[in-house]
Amino acid sequence: MGDNRFHLALVVPAQPPAFGIIGLVRLARLLGYDAVMVWDHLQNFVPRVLWTPRTTWMARLQQSPHPYYDFATLLGYLSAHAGRLRLGVGVTDVIRRHPVLLAQTMLTLAHFAKRPPILGLGAGEAENLTPYGFPFDQPVTRLEEALGLLRCCLDNPGEIRFFGRFYHVPDGIFELTAPRGRKPELWLGAHGPRMLELTGRYADGWYPNWIATPEEYAQKLAIIRAAAARAGRNPEALCPGMQAPLLLAPTERAARALLSHPALRLTALLLPAADWEALGHKHPLGERFRGYLDFVPERLTPEELRRALRVVPPELVERSFLWGTPNQVVERIRAYRAAGLRFLSVLPASALRSPGAALWTFLALRHLRRALRD
Repeated sequence: MGDNRFHLALVVPAQPPAFGIIGLVRLARLLGYDAVMVWDHLQNFVPRVLWTPRTTWMARLQQSPHPYYDFATLLGYLSAHAGRLRLGVGVTDVIRRHPVLLAQTMLTLAHFAKRPPILGLGAGEAENLTPYGFPFDQPVTRLEEALGLLRCCLDNPGEIRFFGRFYHVPDGIFELTAPRGRKPELWLGAHGPRMLELTGRYADGWYPNWIATPEEYAQKLAIIRAAAARAGRNPEALCPGMQAPLLLAPTERAARALLSHPALRLTALLLPAADWEALGHKHPLGERFRGYLDFVPERLTPEELRRALRVVPPELVERSFLWGTPNQVVERIRAYRAAGLRFLSVLPASALRSPGAALWTFLALRHLRRALRD
């Protein structure tokens, strides 16, 4: 993206019913948002035991939390409804999806969308891999190799010869290119040191999950920019983004009450054990638990899950969300902007509570756009 403007995106669940997705895309256009991002999942982080009409009104529309559309087919469909919105996946992985096919997918989308699509990539998550027989060993090494192959496809179309440990293209022909001004961008969902280094070396954008403080965000962005400089790239050309679970309510007291919702408390359970230990707590899923990277929802019994949720500290739930009144949230976002953030993708988690809460949340999204408009 390479500019200093601030961009807001809406995370749209890639789940049935389809009319709900179209409605959210139209809402994003109406609110003046800049992009729509979808997930690439085979199942949800929320287990079935927490998906009931008592915990979320959405269970009346969909009996299970786990049905997911294929992101590529969905983005192609949405391109007819998105107008000038950017479309992207945040994120997929190179274990289930071969890099050459990912390049073909996003370049195809570039011919139908009006703006450059975003290919968000991560190292992978256990819930989308191990239950289905995909390998989950050396995921960052696989991703590093895949990034080199993706760059070959996107930057140097034609004859491709690539000889790696995990990907082998002896004499490939890849000649699909994007229309002028619509070349897909590679963004990485990076948190750890090695992933941050790869972001600086290969990526057009940074797209981590929620980072709890602007100070931590600035520190990690500095690592990325230093890596970009070492690789001979322009550090300022890379777009610093983030995905944030958003919890909005009319008052701070009401917002704080939402943090006790079982499905939202789960977010703190998906933090790594190191985050718990930093605040003096022991993670109920083990001292080596890496958070959502290791979490497979239906492998826990309902009693194991309830036992784990009972010991979730309130301060960790608070750290897991961008939460508060609309004005409080705007001020927090401005602090991240000062730390370098330029692209914020919001997942309106407070809409889970009730249809009324969903309507209020979407109205509040308009306030965010207006308050943050340059």
